[in-house]
Amino acid sequence: MVPLINELLKTAFSRQKSYANPRRKDVKFAVSDYVFLELSYMKRVIRFGKKGNLAPYYIRLLEIMDRVGAVAYWLELPSSVSHVHPVFHISMLRKYVPDPSHVQQPDTVELNEELTFEEQPVAIVDYQMRQL
Repeated sequence: MVPLINELLKTAFSRQKSYANPRRKDVKFAVSDYVFLELSYMKRVIRFGKKGNLAPYYIRLLEIMDRVGAVAYWLELPSSVSHVHPVFHISMLRKYVPDPSHVQQPDTVELNEELTFEEQPVAIVDYQMRQL
């Protein structure tokens, strides 16, 4: 009976392995790479900003300071989340792919004496004509 059970276990293990391996990604980060930290694991433990459905899925861009073992990385966290331990598993990190089109240049704003400014529309994107 024991050899039959061992054979069935080997069959089940190989089936599960064939399901899991195509989804597995070998991801490695280097020191000074930028990553996003996934918050879905920590939603119930620590609240970052908003609560519920409006809560962010990733925390802002973070730099990898050091590699701690095969699958753990030390991140440079902002001071607002300094109470969180800075070492995270690789499954909680998403690689940042820089895109030059995402960079937005800030506009200069001229202030009045009362430290206020007038908003000027840049362009009319859409309009609609209605006839009564």
